[in-house]
Amino acid sequence: MAEESADSAYHSNGSSLEEEAERMEDEEQERLLSYWQSVGRGHQVDVPRDMAEPIQQLTRNNNPQERQSIPFTVIQRKEKLGDLLYEKRQYGKAKWACIKMKEKQYEQSICLGFMKLMRYICEQNSSGLYLGITIPIVTIVHMNESRSEVMQSVTVAYYLPEALQEEPPQPFDNDIVIEEWPSTIVYSRSFRGITNEESIMREINLLAEILESPELCLQDTFIIAGYTNPAAANRINEIWFLQRP
Repeated sequence: MAEESADSAYHSNGSSLEEEAERMEDEEQERLLSYWQSVGRGHQVDVPRDMAEPIQQLTRNNNPQERQSIPFTVIQRKEKLGDLLYEKRQYGKAKWACIKMKEKQYEQSICLGFMKLMRYICEQNSSGLYLGITIPIVTIVHMNESRSEVMQSVTVAYYLPEALQEEPPQPFDNDIVIEEWPSTIVYSRSFRGITNEESIMREINLLAEILESPELCLQDTFIIAGYTNPAAANRINEIWFLQRP
């Protein structure tokens, strides 16, 4: 009888511990979702409730040591008085998960595009696995003919980790397309803060002034590389000029 009572208490305690863990998990998920929703409102972006699980999973796995950097080779570094002005790099041929966005504001496009890619990274893919974070997440932007403004249509892209390059998991979201990008030479300059139409124009003009031969690069297509998520206040970014093929 005593054994039955002890066994019953054990199962009761085990069950209550599981319930408590589940309750804490739900509270944490709700807290993270609320935070992202408040940040989203600042960018005029609605963060839907179905983002709660991907946000929690990404936050859990957001260990800097586990992020895979996109491999590249440095060809040249241009410095002035000890400050790095820009780097010339070679990026190899690789597969990327890409999504085209066309919201009213650049900030809205990158936030919404990033959320869609988060779902793909967080198990909403044919492998059913968490794919892992690679940095940077890049956004391809285009300029009008007079190079006076950034066009609304952008492409947000996620580099597939090395282990998945041969056979990338397929996205459930039909808006996400797996593309193979050719080997490319870029001229890269870092900058901090928010990325919007104004800051992008400023950084493009600044790098164009610094480069000895900017005409060797594409004049209507540029890349913004983001090393922190779009919700971060003080983002770490780079502007990339693409050398003509």
